[in-house]
Amino acid sequence: MRWTGPLESAALLTVLRVPAGAAASARGVLPWAPLVGLVLGGLAAGTAVTGTHLVSPLTGAVLGVALLAALTRGLHLDGLADTADGLGPLRGRERALQVMRQGDVGPFGVLTLVLALLLQVATGAALLAVDGGWVAVWTAVVVARLAMTRSGLPGVPTAEGSSLGRAVAGTVSVPWLAGWLAATALLAGGAAWLVTGPDGAWRMLVSAAAGLLAAEVLRARASARLGGVNGDVMGAMGETAATVVLLVAAVLV
Repeated sequence: MRWTGPLESAALLTVLRVPAGAAASARGVLPWAPLVGLVLGGLAAGTAVTGTHLVSPLTGAVLGVALLAALTRGLHLDGLADTADGLGPLRGRERALQVMRQGDVGPFGVLTLVLALLLQVATGAALLAVDGGWVAVWTAVVVARLAMTRSGLPGVPTAEGSSLGRAVAGTVSVPWLAGWLAATALLAGGAAWLVTGPDGAWRMLVSAAAGLLAAEVLRARASARLGGVNGDVMGAMGETAATVVLLVAAVLV
């Protein structure tokens, strides 16, 4: 495993400037994405809690979502919109990939983006209104990067013409992903247990599992339509996972 990977992952997945030459490869992007999620999730949760205390849970949720969008350059949101445009209408594989490579966003993309952001803000506000709700906000961000990491396992097909997909294909081993899954379950479940007790822990784990499952369904759909994953699909998997984690956590709270 490349130990320059954290810098490579931060360079692509965040606005962070890294030393010249430290991120010359994309090989470490997906293996270290959960670590980036840990940091981003902490910043988003902290901002959301601060906004909640200063104004309201709704304000806190909006600030948390806005901070994530700013820190990631809206990269994953853009991927969600492009993927929706590619998968939404009934069109062939080549045309779908062509649409996703275009710079504009179509009606399917706009609708999906608006609904996803509304769900994130609404469920985030509901969670921030209760004790320990910040744990779900943090967990959602980490699980989003775990879902993206999964797309780097050996054997996952890459969509034609995806330079990022080719660069990160097979860069994640099964034991490495399993380690991150265990670490996330321990941290998220442990934090929820400390704040809200054992009931909070199982709710958090169920929410995380639901987010990963939703991302997997999206990956399977994209592979069937597009022939594999690309950078847009990876971003869409992350946003889908985060939204479902927040939604399920809000339902179970």
